Amino acid sequence: MDKEEVKKIKDAVEEVKLSDLPGIGPAAVAKLESAGIFDLMGVAVLTPPQLSDISGLGEAVCRKAIQSSRKMLNLGFMDASEYEKKRQDINYIPTGSKNIDNLLGGKGVESKAITEVFGAFGSGKTQLALSLAVHVQLPKEKGGPGGKAVYIDTEGTFRPERVKQYAIGIGANPEKVLKNIFVARAFNSDHQILLVEKIGEMIKDGEPIKLVIVDSLTAHFRAEYSGRGQLADRQQRLNKYLHDLMKLAEQRNLAVFVTNQVMSNPAMMFGDPTTAIGGNIVGHASTYRMYLRRGKKDTRVAKLIDSPNLPDNETVFQVTQDGLKDVILKSED
Repeated sequence: MDKEEVKKIKDAVEEVKLSDLPGIGPAAVAKLESAGIFDLMGVAVLTPPQLSDISGLGEAVCRKAIQSSRKMLNLGFMDASEYEKKRQDINYIPTGSKNIDNLLGGKGVESKAITEVFGAFGSGKTQLALSLAVHVQLPKEKGGPGGKAVYIDTEGTFRPERVKQYAIGIGANPEKVLKNIFVARAFNSDHQILLVEKIGEMIKDGEPIKLVIVDSLTAHFRAEYSGRGQLADRQQRLNKYLHDLMKLAEQRNLAVFVTNQVMSNPAMMFGDPTTAIGGNIVGHASTYRMYLRRGKKDTRVAKLIDSPNLPDNETVFQVTQDGLKDVILKSED
């Protein structure tokens, strides 16, 4: 199947409306859209009980609608060469530091993936997030996807004045850059979850969103489910939230970048006891994981600890007024 045939199939699928699915009428479409489901893929990835809860339809009707959507989308197996072609539409967002870009494969943060950075207070997590919110706006000829960013702020750390400094650092218009970043302050985990649902509506309305930032991922979940007896509930909600973020990234070809808090592991006798909050749930959901820590002389160390295609490695950078700057390490003779 060549590119032209793939495009024809894709265009044909995009022309199919939710109301064209068997058993899905206007009332059900309205309920689906209010839940952030606007296309066939949104239906295809649901289970019959999930679709039934959202639409109010019986599970038999929902099962038929899901099967029809999957058939139209051809959600089956493909050979690896076809899968490679499918990944050619991946976008990359420069971080502002060539060292970090190289750590992530050479081009920056990848779309259709969740990139997690964790580290202690002052390690540079938010600074990296703000830098990405600016660099996502770079046109393709300058290495960016030329899109807008959504910034979900759970700790009140978003600073417009800092964004302006980053914009000036790359020669962009600070006011235009701010206009292309949609910021929401999430006050609890329910609000945080609701905001992700709103992003689908924004994209449907024509906003070219290419990056979703959650800073930080676990702050509210950690505070609201603090007891040992609530750990299972917290992990279940966090797992569902991460699943929704991954689904959004894959369906909309956008990048998801999350920052995460840390704790010290007292059982660790040797080495760095710093551990990311969220355990295996966050670890398995994140496509790329980076650990940030303070280095020598106002530097930051970024260490890639998990990736599906890259080796573990680390690099050094600085946070300056104009943005992230690379540090060239001198080789020891």
